Amino acid sequence: MKKWFFLCALSALVFMGCKKDNASTDCTQLAPTTIAPAAEKAYIENYLAANSITNAAEKNGMYYVISTQGTGTSPNLCSNMSIDYVGKFMLTTTDGAQFDNSQPGQPATLQLSNVISGWQLILPLIKSGGSATLYIPPSLAYGAAGRGSIPGNAYLKFQITLRAVQ
Repeated sequence: MKKWFFLCALSALVFMGCKKDNASTDCTQLAPTTIAPAAEKAYIENYLAANSITNAAEKNGMYYVISTQGTGTSPNLCSNMSIDYVGKFMLTTTDGAQFDNSQPGQPATLQLSNVISGWQLILPLIKSGGSATLYIPPSLAYGAAGRGSIPGNAYLKFQITLRAVQ
């Protein structure tokens, strides 16, 4: 009897250990809640004013302009997206210099959960075919550390067209 009970308990443990982790596939998780400091927000506000950009909306300390809303599906954090984008520096000595882009005619395919917080906050506001310009402070981009050719504390501007959401 003890052997039978032991085998049942062991079997239950094995099956429980094989259960899939639902948390890793939960696509209802919320976008980042980081809020840019007031100084970063003021920096972008000054940039927008200096460039006569008056219709930008604000979210968590970053600003954006939706040019085209698009139709169809909006991405969530688990979505794969095909996008065209151009990334440029703003508010630095390299103002306007391009640091990255998708290849012309070849949209980049990315998962929303694998991109910077600024993208995660705004891209769910548009749908397939939509486009937006994002003005992202360092705390919602690559922070003080930077990444690759992007120096620490860089303010970034992205022009993004969401081609498709899978």
